[in-house]
Amino acid sequence: MAESKTKFESVRGWITEHKLRTVGSLWLSGVAGSIAYNWSQPNMKTSVKIIHARLHAQALTLAALAGAAVVEYYDHKTGAKADKYAKFLQMDSYPHKD
Repeated sequence: MAESKTKFESVRGWITEHKLRTVGSLWLSGVAGSIAYNWSQPNMKTSVKIIHARLHAQALTLAALAGAAVVEYYDHKTGAKADKYAKFLQMDSYPHKD
C-alpha cells in the first residue's frame, strides 16, 4: 500500500514542477497587493505609488527566485531530480567504448 503524500509534500511537488508559474504568480500578487496598499495612501502622487508597487514586487520576485534556487539545489543534492529523469534514459542501450 502506497503512503499518501502530506499536503506540504504535494504543494512542494507542485512548486518544484511549476517554478516559473509560481514566481510569476507571486510577482503578480505582489504588484496587486502593493498597488492596493499604495492606493490607500492619499498623500502620494500616482507615479510614486506605481514606482513603490514595482519596487515591492521586484523584492518579492527576488525572494521567490532565491527560494526556487534553494528548492532546485535541494533536489539535486538529494538526487530526487536524477531519479525522476533516470526512467527516461535507457543507459544500457548505448554501448560504451573502452
